[in-house]
Amino acid sequence: MAVITPAQKTTAEPRRQQPRRGRGRPLLLNVVAVAAGIAVWAVVAALGWVENLPTPAAVAEKAGTMISDGTLADDVFASLRRVLFGYALGVLAAVPVGFLMGWYPTVRALVEPYIQFFRTIPPLALIPLAVVLLGIGEVPKIAVIFLASFMACVVSSFQGVVDVDKTLINAARVLGASDRTIFAKVVVPASTPFILVGMRIGLGASWATVVAAELIGAQEGLGYRMQKASTWFEMDTIFVSLISIGVLGLVMDRLLLLAERRLTGWQERR
Repeated sequence: MAVITPAQKTTAEPRRQQPRRGRGRPLLLNVVAVAAGIAVWAVVAALGWVENLPTPAAVAEKAGTMISDGTLADDVFASLRRVLFGYALGVLAAVPVGFLMGWYPTVRALVEPYIQFFRTIPPLALIPLAVVLLGIGEVPKIAVIFLASFMACVVSSFQGVVDVDKTLINAARVLGASDRTIFAKVVVPASTPFILVGMRIGLGASWATVVAAELIGAQEGLGYRMQKASTWFEMDTIFVSLISIGVLGLVMDRLLLLAERRLTGWQERR
């Protein structure tokens, strides 16, 4: 009968995942932080330290009214549609461009000047130009959102390819892997964390851009609703739109973070 040493037993047995202590602590701290923020907001509004600041109760009441009459749902759907469409187009274009720039020095030399030039121009500054060239409608809004997400993601994708450990590439070549195999099996997985970080940054830029884009020539959307409410000093409506944008952005960011953890489970995390 073979004798199994402790070392062999440890190797043979499947690793048991140790229970993570304090798993619910971050969530509890999040709840506490939100509750504390609302409490401070209520105190500041009640004491009148900030002029025209609505109370949380007034904002909640206004949100209920906008939900019941369908106004909030229409605005959320309009802004979300623009963000998702422009953001998706930007990411789909940025990833291959970033890969080509990082993998082929010739493509990098040809494309990088344009990337660096347009990256220094805020997408918000291009809104008037987009309206003049593309007219008043959905196209200019989606175009500036596309540019915002593209610029954020293309740089991250390019940096991800450049930062791939050369030892991994050389080892794959020694083993006889072709450039296509190296790119698919080594470069793409190693660049995935950079791409996802760029996607998260691009998502925030897309939401910031859509609000500004809806201030010009829009008939619906959260940015349009805030601009219209500011004309009549409807501060509660402005706060409802702001909170809606924050909640939507937070939910989308959490979904991207979840995807990042699933796709980059091999990474060591703190």
